Amino acid sequence: MIGTETDLEIDGRQGRVVVRRRDPDGAPRRVVLLAHGYGEHSGRYTHVLDRLAGDGAVVYAPDHLGHGRSAGEPVLVTDLEDVVEDLDQVRRTARNEHPDLPIVLLGHSMGGLIAARYAQRFPDVLAGLVLTGPVVGGSPGIFGLLEHDPIPDVPIDPAVLSRDPAIGEAYAADPLVWHGPFKRPTLEAFVAAVEAVAAGPGFGELPVLWVHGEDDQLVPLASTRPVMEKLAGSDQTTRIDPGARHEILNETHRDEVLDDVAAFVARVA
Repeated sequence: MIGTETDLEIDGRQGRVVVRRRDPDGAPRRVVLLAHGYGEHSGRYTHVLDRLAGDGAVVYAPDHLGHGRSAGEPVLVTDLEDVVEDLDQVRRTARNEHPDLPIVLLGHSMGGLIAARYAQRFPDVLAGLVLTGPVVGGSPGIFGLLEHDPIPDVPIDPAVLSRDPAIGEAYAADPLVWHGPFKRPTLEAFVAAVEAVAAGPGFGELPVLWVHGEDDQLVPLASTRPVMEKLAGSDQTTRIDPGARHEILNETHRDEVLDDVAAFVARVA
């Protein structure tokens, strides 16, 4: 592990939120906030924290409401705006601890949806935004479950995450990952957040890096691209990786992707 890791707790909108903080070995040069995806937790991003801390970032990675070690019924999120508010509480904590450092937000999947909404609501507090496989355009296969009553027990298939089978195996064996069915209020909250992002403002002058797997079956590129093009401001970089699946930060070429992410973060902050 690179740097030193400690846990913080904040009082979120609906209960305690546990935040993993990774400090670099030397004096930090920037802050990165990391928003994880649905059903998972910040502990799945150890390699990302290693890379960012190795480049001088202090990283704050909360487990969202209903996820990981934080409070709440597992994977029950009735309003993603509450999670956006929790993320801003983490940002304020980071700002209090490092008042002079620029802040970059990285969000994956559901975390990408949260991050995009955050950038719309708090446009002046970020130096940059990284979105990987963001659910900003919805997920037809997952959102389509709302047509059923009851919602069928169709958990996420680990095989669609990465071409590296070890990733799916670790995901399936992780006790902090939710392996059960989707919950209707959570899916409805996703739909409402996607609609809010679509109706919200673009990213303006905020530097944005969007990375997506071309073979992402959970968050299809065809659904995501129109929204990202609509939101794009004056400084958006797009990277679409052929053959890559949903977890682009866990793909077989993850080091190359992280190189790009780290270079972007260093450029903007």
